[in-house]
Amino acid sequence: MSPKDFSVFEPRRRRPWGVLALVMLSGLAMMRNGVDVEIGPPQPAAAAAPDTRPSGAPPSLASGLEALPFAQASRVKIPSIRVAAPIMEVGLDENGWIAAPPPEDSNLAGWYQNGIAPGQRGTAIIVGHVDNATGPAVFYSLGALHKGEHIEVERYDGRVAVFEIYGVEVYSKNNFPGVQVYGDTGEPELRVITCGGGYSRATGYDGNVVVYARMVGSR
Repeated sequence: MSPKDFSVFEPRRRRPWGVLALVMLSGLAMMRNGVDVEIGPPQPAAAAAPDTRPSGAPPSLASGLEALPFAQASRVKIPSIRVAAPIMEVGLDENGWIAAPPPEDSNLAGWYQNGIAPGQRGTAIIVGHVDNATGPAVFYSLGALHKGEHIEVERYDGRVAVFEIYGVEVYSKNNFPGVQVYGDTGEPELRVITCGGGYSRATGYDGNVVVYARMVGSR
C-alpha cells in the first residue's frame, strides 16, 4: 500500500498509514513484555472514554494558539502519574511494526519519527512499555489517567507542547480502530500507547491502552 502524506508543514514526512493500521490490528505485538504480577496495570474507566464528536467537527485550537513546526521530540512528562522520561526516535522493524524502545530501559518512551512531531498539525504517536522482565515500566499507569490532565512533550527546538487528555481507552488487539486512533483531525493531537487489557504468559497482553490528547498550549 502506498504511503499517505499527513503532514501539513513537512511534506517529506510521510506516514505508512496501511502499515500502521495493521500494526495496531495486531496489537503492537512487539510490546508484549509483560510479567506475571498479582495486580496488573490500571485499566481505563468507562468515564474516561474519548468524547463523541460529530463527524466533520474536530476540536479547534484554543484562541490564538498556533501549531508548531516540525521538531524531534526529546522528553515526555505526565505529572499526574509521575512520568518524566526521555524519548528516543523509533521507526518500523523488519515486520512492518512500530519498533518499541529497548525493553531493558524501563523509563524510556519512543516517538514514531516518520510521522507527525508533537505540536505539529496532525496526530503524533508516542509508545512505551507497560512493563518488562523486572516489573513496571514507563507507561504502567497510563490507564489511570483522566480527562483534563496534561501531557507535556519537550522538543529539540527548545519548545514544549502541552496537551490535554480528552479520552483514555483500551482496545482489543483483534479489533483495533486504527483510523480513529491515527486519524488526522486537522489539529495538533497526541496519542500515547502501551499494552493493556488481560495478560497471560502464553499470549501476552490482549489489548492496547490509548490516550487521546489535543494541544492546548506551548512554551
